Amino acid sequence: MLNDEPPPLGEDLDRLAVAVIRGLAMDAPLAANSGHQGTAMALAPLAHVLYSRVMKFDPADPHWTDRDRFILSAGHASILQYSLLMLSGLGLELDDLRAFRSLGSSTPGHPETGHTPGVEVTTGPLGQGFANAVGMALAERLQRERFGIGAVSHHTWVIAGDGCLMEGVSHEAASLAGHLGLDRLICVFDDNRITIDGGTALACDDDVSARFNAYGWRVIELGDIGEDLDALESALLAARDGDGRPTLLVLRTHIGFPSPDHTDSHAAHGLAFGAEDVTRTKAVLGIPDEPFHVPTELVEAYRAHTSARAAVSRAAWESSSAAARATPEWSATFQPSVEALSPALPTWERGARVATRKAIQVTLDATSDLLPGLVAGSADLTGNTGTKVAGLEVQSVAVPTGRQVHYGVREHAMGSAMVGLALHGGALPIGGTFLVFLDYMRPPVRLAALSGARCVFVFSHDSVAVGEDGPTHQPVEHLATLRAVPGLHVIRPADANETSAAWADAVAHDGPTVLVLSRQDVEVVTDGSAVCTGAATVVDRPSPQLVIVGTGAEVSLAVQAAERLHEGGVSARVVSMPSWDRFRAQPPEAISAVLPAGVPVLSVEAASTFGWSEWADRSIGIDSFGVSAPGGVALQYLGISVDAVVAAARDMVGAS
Repeated sequence: MLNDEPPPLGEDLDRLAVAVIRGLAMDAPLAANSGHQGTAMALAPLAHVLYSRVMKFDPADPHWTDRDRFILSAGHASILQYSLLMLSGLGLELDDLRAFRSLGSSTPGHPETGHTPGVEVTTGPLGQGFANAVGMALAERLQRERFGIGAVSHHTWVIAGDGCLMEGVSHEAASLAGHLGLDRLICVFDDNRITIDGGTALACDDDVSARFNAYGWRVIELGDIGEDLDALESALLAARDGDGRPTLLVLRTHIGFPSPDHTDSHAAHGLAFGAEDVTRTKAVLGIPDEPFHVPTELVEAYRAHTSARAAVSRAAWESSSAAARATPEWSATFQPSVEALSPALPTWERGARVATRKAIQVTLDATSDLLPGLVAGSADLTGNTGTKVAGLEVQSVAVPTGRQVHYGVREHAMGSAMVGLALHGGALPIGGTFLVFLDYMRPPVRLAALSGARCVFVFSHDSVAVGEDGPTHQPVEHLATLRAVPGLHVIRPADANETSAAWADAVAHDGPTVLVLSRQDVEVVTDGSAVCTGAATVVDRPSPQLVIVGTGAEVSLAVQAAERLHEGGVSARVVSMPSWDRFRAQPPEAISAVLPAGVPVLSVEAASTFGWSEWADRSIGIDSFGVSAPGGVALQYLGISVDAVVAAARDMVGAS
């Protein structure tokens, strides 16, 4: 607490606030006939202390740069966070709580960033919020080291439950956080020993404290102090002081407390409290037995108190950060300019041969100085995926300024940390792995799209051209699954020029972008212009008899096929379509200019043909797993060849 902060609310208001939060935790799910009551009830004192005594935030500006970040990784207890947002004046009112889990409300079933003010990340899938917090803590450290403690100095607070820590992503993320020594990351483990099926002992005997000690965390056993507000405050403030390690506070709680019927019952994880249960519990709490009982005087006092606390911290920050915020570097970090980037983008001569995974590295090297928020890394494949950026130091305890992150063989944690980095603000994360390992990080890719996080996922080694590693490492269905994710911008550039353009497009895009890149060298056949519209003509002929559409390395193959067809009297247009989603968003006349009505379309892509019926009348692709053979042999064996395209094209136009 700062010396000139206002005093706490006082014992009577503290007691009333906790009781009201617990009442809302029962009332809102009951009214919705859906939701989770018991966890929110048990954690009401902790959340009250965090919001009213410990965390730094400004109710008048939920997006204040130097606010503490709060993540409810146990997102099923969303009514807990909504209650505190309402009491604190962070954009919710009581009617929003009455509309809990209803269509169009600001209080959806699980917290969603960008939908509810004060919600930092989208949680619900257990463990994701915990892993997002690692990225947020890393973003804070990078910015604090760059701009100074007067401009950036905040903490990332997480509440995680047994389910969060059972999920594998928590193991990956906790290990990474401990290795990096992210000492402004503080997680409260809600040790209620309950899962949906019953007690945690049904499935898990982990010693959580020993686990986190082994990861390099500072572990503090708080014991059963969940009802002692002053003890909770002291523990949280002590954790905030830090010792060079992330902190895990192990808090023993009792789900459903203080219900006379459901305390410590696994039924309390869900919708255990009917009307009679609520009545009996409210009698214990000492509040009226009426739905959504929130005294006006409590709301007024709570909001006045949080505003007074904010005024102190905000005024101090406005003064101490003024010099840093006036620098061009601050603007470039928090609002990168694509216009400034454009002159630095590399280009390649037609006919050159370069793998697109190598082209992205050249592009990153050329533009990184203009992007001080760039944070690059990979899951142990930095050189292989083109995500090693010249001039960037490796992030570590010894080099906290480093913007090159070695995530290790932790694809899931990498993706989730990238989402946290992006949603923190002031960070542009790019992370790479092989396309086939999308299988290990699909959850954060989906959540990046759901939350609009500006991340750049690089997936290299994009087809059976991977070669001898065989079908376990050769992606087939992965492109189709990426394209099926709503809100995910997917680009498979044809060559180096489209790769350069794709990077600029990703920086400009207000959301997540996937770059799907080749392992093998690919001939440069485009000027890169197809990226901005999603598709463009690469080779044209007068009155084309058909259109051959390709993506990635198959565009150059289509160009070769079109030349052979031309020699044989068949006129074919070649189109590069690096981004289905971008092309789909074009006006009808722009689409028909590329794919004229009445002209048959043949697609060629070294991947599943699923989905191509939207654009093509016939498709050449791979609808089986790959084979272990050199890349060129595998492609030929599976039918991705000039001969196959020529034969299919001639058949489509009826040529002999």
